[in-house]
Amino acid sequence: MRKKICTAVVAVSLFLLGTHGIAQTSRHVVVHAGHLLDVKTGKLLADQTLVIEDGRIISTGGAAEAKIPGDAVRIELPNATVLPGLIDAHTHLTMEPRFGYDRLALSVPREALIGAKNARLTLLAGFTTVRNVGARDFSDVALRDAINAGDVPGPRLLVSGPPLSITGGHCDNNMLPFEYHATSDGVADGIAAVQHKVRENIKYGADLIKVCATGGVLSLGDNPQHSQYTLEEMKAIVADAHRLGRKVAAHAHGAEGIRWAAEAGVDSIEHGSYIDDAGIAAMKEHGTYLVPTLYLGDWMIDNTGLTHLPPPLLAKAQEVIPAARKNIAHAFASGVKVAFGTDAAVYPHGLNAHEFAVMVRLGLTPLQAIQTATVNAADLLGWSGKVGSLEPGAWADIVAVDGDPVKDVTTLERVKFVMKGGEVVKNEYAK
Repeated sequence: MRKKICTAVVAVSLFLLGTHGIAQTSRHVVVHAGHLLDVKTGKLLADQTLVIEDGRIISTGGAAEAKIPGDAVRIELPNATVLPGLIDAHTHLTMEPRFGYDRLALSVPREALIGAKNARLTLLAGFTTVRNVGARDFSDVALRDAINAGDVPGPRLLVSGPPLSITGGHCDNNMLPFEYHATSDGVADGIAAVQHKVRENIKYGADLIKVCATGGVLSLGDNPQHSQYTLEEMKAIVADAHRLGRKVAAHAHGAEGIRWAAEAGVDSIEHGSYIDDAGIAAMKEHGTYLVPTLYLGDWMIDNTGLTHLPPPLLAKAQEVIPAARKNIAHAFASGVKVAFGTDAAVYPHGLNAHEFAVMVRLGLTPLQAIQTATVNAADLLGWSGKVGSLEPGAWADIVAVDGDPVKDVTTLERVKFVMKGGEVVKNEYAK
């Protein structure tokens, strides 16, 4: 038995090494790119060299002027366009597109293993940083720690743990009848209870706090337009989270819930389907980011036969999706701050970059859409200068594509090279 266990461990270790890339043997890595997109200005710079030391960028500039250490490992991408590793500020790595009662059969350990698979898919798709906003029993904390320890491949993670919800709200378990007494681990009602829950989540490893401010689409018995937490409860959540150094993301579809969440001081509104002028004004006043999750609507419409949505959830989706497109386009035009998020798990992980084209259809320029997943998302996460740009001091998180993504943003759906922290995890150009 011991021999079998050892054999299994070795096999798993070899698999992880094979998917995680080969660690560099030198402290220095040099990436030479045919073109580099400056995501802040939109300029496409030719013949650029990035010098990396211990996983961080130490210099960028023209290849002719680059000072290259003698021990550097060279990576040649002469026909590619490089840009910063992409950031997705709204994912659920431990979840899959399961919306019916079959999801009740999934254990938390199984969800953690699903998360390991999805973390790898997300990284290979070019998303080197991800904010995970909601997972049961701190399974996302375990996933983050496993990635940081090098046990499994995946993006840099900021995680929320269990999302806060009112009893019977969108983030509560509302699929089982009374006799099961089923309550999700993030449920808290009243000011004292939400303060306790924020502190408990932080105790067990949460990097940020997720709160369900309104009803949702993929839950029974609630209405996306109805507010759930009161303004006073949300103010208490935000006050404790901010005092303890955590940002707050608010799931909010309804207009009143969006406005209340912004007034309470949350850092981002997730979804924003029924955002109106009052909500837009509140968000602009308080500097709140909008994290729209748009491509999921396309995917759900195109894959109705795969989703197996219970009829009440399908009815809500059919009502919310077109309203969200109209209202979010108005929010874009009104100048709210926007950060990139997908809600991946509503559709298969790894398709995250399909979000860009929908954002462009709703009014953003390709460059603005790219900025939502780089400099804007980095600012929302509190990691400006570390991720979202290719500048000295930033982590060497780099992706490369064919062509110019400012001219055709769909090129980001076909990332061919991924580096995280100076380590190559994908290189189709080397084939």
